[in-house]
Amino acid sequence: MSEGGYLLKTPWDRAVFGIDTYELKSSTREALECADTIPGHFSVRVDPTVSKSLLHEFGYYYCDTLLEPYCCRGDFVEHYHDNVDISTDIPLEELLTICDGAFEHGRFHRDFNLDVGASDRRYNHWLHQLFREQTVFSLMFDNDVAGFFAAIGDRIVLHALSPSYKGKRLAKYLWSAACVRLFDSGHDELRSSISVSNLAVVNLYVSLGFRFRGAYDVYHKLNH
Repeated sequence: MSEGGYLLKTPWDRAVFGIDTYELKSSTREALECADTIPGHFSVRVDPTVSKSLLHEFGYYYCDTLLEPYCCRGDFVEHYHDNVDISTDIPLEELLTICDGAFEHGRFHRDFNLDVGASDRRYNHWLHQLFREQTVFSLMFDNDVAGFFAAIGDRIVLHALSPSYKGKRLAKYLWSAACVRLFDSGHDELRSSISVSNLAVVNLYVSLGFRFRGAYDVYHKLNH
């Protein structure tokens, strides 16, 4: 199979890290041999139950395990709070102050071959793109910005809580309001992807009635 058949270029990551970046569509020997001849950064997602010996043979290293939370409308557990609201009128600059440095559990932050500052910029750029596409909700508490929540269709893709609101047991009310907004827009099911290392968010999804289906390990490699 050709290089294009095995590799998916990720130009949004290249713009941040300054090197060619790819996702592998397969973890077969043929795919790994193809990637092995190309300079750049590579990531591949594999079943956690599958042997990783071939990945190790080609120099790939573990970065994260991701879960897929999902919830149907009928299983959703709503947590209502009088002071919680949703807004789409908050300037991007205010949301970026929350986004910056908020994703330390992400696989790019855990990759020792990548610059942490560039990893932060990756999420900032992603928020900028989502905001431009009008898929971002600001999470409000008593008319103050407490966080943000972004979704593409029925898929929750990015969310963060302001540091000043962490530890106050308000996240389930804020996330609940955002999920209700998505359900009310016509989606029968919501889904997302989270790192198993982010236990606070795992527990948050559970409190809202989400269950989990499937998991995959993410491995990275940097070819100089």
